[in-house]
Amino acid sequence: MSRRGWVLFVAMGVIWGVPYLLIKVAVDELAPSTLVLARTALASLLLLPLALARGRLPEVARAWRPLLAFAVIEIMAPWLLLGVAEQHLSSSLTGLLIAAVPLVGAVLAVVTGSDDRLDRRRLAGLLLGFAGVAALVGFEVGGGDVGAVLALALVAVCYATGPLILSRWLSHLPGLGVITASLVLTAVAYLPVGLAQAPSSWPSAEVVWAVIGLAVLLGVWLLDESFTLATAVGFVLILAGSVLATRRATTAVPAEQREEVCVVAEP
Repeated sequence: MSRRGWVLFVAMGVIWGVPYLLIKVAVDELAPSTLVLARTALASLLLLPLALARGRLPEVARAWRPLLAFAVIEIMAPWLLLGVAEQHLSSSLTGLLIAAVPLVGAVLAVVTGSDDRLDRRRLAGLLLGFAGVAALVGFEVGGGDVGAVLALALVAVCYATGPLILSRWLSHLPGLGVITASLVLTAVAYLPVGLAQAPSSWPSAEVVWAVIGLAVLLGVWLLDESFTLATAVGFVLILAGSVLATRRATTAVPAEQREEVCVVAEP
């Protein structure tokens, strides 16, 4: 891998780990429902004026059924489940287990017929990746945390299903409108229970400034979370399995068509 590739890989690891560190810090004092309300309400306040100014919401409103499904599956359910899970699991372990999302996505793509066939290489990748998940669960998670692991399994399924809904029924709509509407819907849905379970006093500075958390590794340093050999092995297996399972089989492209091929990568 090139130097640029390693830099991008490390940066992605940092970006990937930030939410789990922040959630871990916040759920020490906030109920998961209150945390979801706070996250979505703040994001809505930031994005709603922009979406309205650009006129992105009216056209999104016409696709309210898939939009509601996307909001529930991509935000409402998984964000609550993440908060519940991180009341019992470390942020680093949570981030590593959620790394199984590409594996679940590969399975869903094959099952729904939206991807190419499951060849030996991709099957080996899936088995390798799920072996990494099994290693993390078997060696890093105690018996009393089974419920938290099941919650994260549901999160992985949600995170793998959301993009399918987005690509099949919402891809023709502006992304700003879809995300803003989803956040607003989630904030409204969690408003009653989020306020009811809110703490009676203002949270501590640690919770308020949790937004400056940086990564899964910071979760290990700041929260005194363990990082064992099993954690490292599990992560490597999940990563390798995800790469193999989500790579498409290469096919020969005629020379006259090569200049017409366009690859679009999602951030």
